[in-house]
Amino acid sequence: MGIVMAFVIMLALSAALALFLAFADKKLKVEKNEKLEALEKIMPGANCGGCGFAGCAAYAEAVSKGEAEPGLCSPGGDALAAAMSEIMGKVAQKVRRMTAFVFCKGDDSVAVRNSEYSGLSDCRAASLVFNGSKGCRSGCLQLGSCMKVCSQNAISYDEKGDVVVDRSKCIGCGKCVSVCPNNVIKLIPYDAKWVVACNNKQKGAEVNKVCKAGCIGCSICVSKYPDSGCRMDEFLSIVDYDRDYPQTEQAAAACPRHIIRGLDK
Repeated sequence: MGIVMAFVIMLALSAALALFLAFADKKLKVEKNEKLEALEKIMPGANCGGCGFAGCAAYAEAVSKGEAEPGLCSPGGDALAAAMSEIMGKVAQKVRRMTAFVFCKGDDSVAVRNSEYSGLSDCRAASLVFNGSKGCRSGCLQLGSCMKVCSQNAISYDEKGDVVVDRSKCIGCGKCVSVCPNNVIKLIPYDAKWVVACNNKQKGAEVNKVCKAGCIGCSICVSKYPDSGCRMDEFLSIVDYDRDYPQTEQAAAACPRHIIRGLDK
């Protein structure tokens, strides 16, 4: 009788344990997120942070939860935006490819140097010490901090010593923009045709003191060529990138500083 009772008790305990495990499995089961898995498989893996998230995995998770929209990935472009939208059951939005541009042509032949900087080879550090050696406080310090953070090796010095971006390599992540203390580097549309390659908004007389290549705010591009797409931001001319204008080339030719420049594709 004792053996039978023990067997019954063991059987009851086993059944109770089985029921408990089944209940726990149902309650604690991690649901498989098929959309997230599909998104993770197609991410480029650049982990550049240009989308505003820590990396590709974080962005994919946010999209899968509906916390972010497809199409924020600049390296992935239209193809990735379309694929992500399809997974999420949304209509794909066209992504405009962006690229970095250095808005300064103040090499040593035209820009004034007030001193010799001998500190750390870092633009942010130099900007804290009388703006490095550059007289223009809006210009490129040319110490290459942007080059150090570029994962695509898209930034280099040209033959004059100006910092330039190879747009064919640039993925538009914006890391170089974030480390530039003088805000000389900006993201512009890849299909932009013209730029005003200057960042100084001061009056012409002040610009002349520090650089012979900077915009002097004469506004010829605006007043004489109203359909050039140029406008004045304080004393700095800026070109509209959103569409083509019939007088931009004429305005560029008339610019006394030749600072309105065409971009080769």
